Amino acid sequence: MEQALFYILAAVTIIATALAITEKHAVHAIVYLVTSFFALAVIFFLLGAPVVAVFEVIIYAGAIMVLFLFVIMMLDLGHPERARLPGGRDWWPALVLGIVTVAAGLTLVASRAPAVTATGKAVGVKEFALALFGKYGVAVEVVSMQLLFALVGALYLAKRRER
Repeated sequence: MEQALFYILAAVTIIATALAITEKHAVHAIVYLVTSFFALAVIFFLLGAPVVAVFEVIIYAGAIMVLFLFVIMMLDLGHPERARLPGGRDWWPALVLGIVTVAAGLTLVASRAPAVTATGKAVGVKEFALALFGKYGVAVEVVSMQLLFALVGALYLAKRRER
């Protein structure tokens, strides 16, 4: 049962991510991406990582997506229905990355490397929080400041110049 659920959620994650990438309307793309994040969180939970699943929901599906939605609303992207369709030259980076990804996957399957087993002990939420905010507290704050600077930079670059 768990294996079937895993494959169903993996398919949902892949399809929702593909729809998020190809969607013209930015708000619809965010909804697809949130769907992908929720499916990925359930996959993490099935794999025995409930803390990572909770972080996936709280941080990515919650905070980051709200930030993206806020930026999209501030940018006022207009009407995506009127946008031109991408030409052949616009697709080559995606095709190259897709070919590299498929080749890497085929190489991994062909090599059939032996399974790696985890040798560490399980870490609880308290120990993880102490390590994250104790030892790496400055790094967490630096990353949060980078997100803030990226938001301000996006708003500055997208601001329409008044003449």
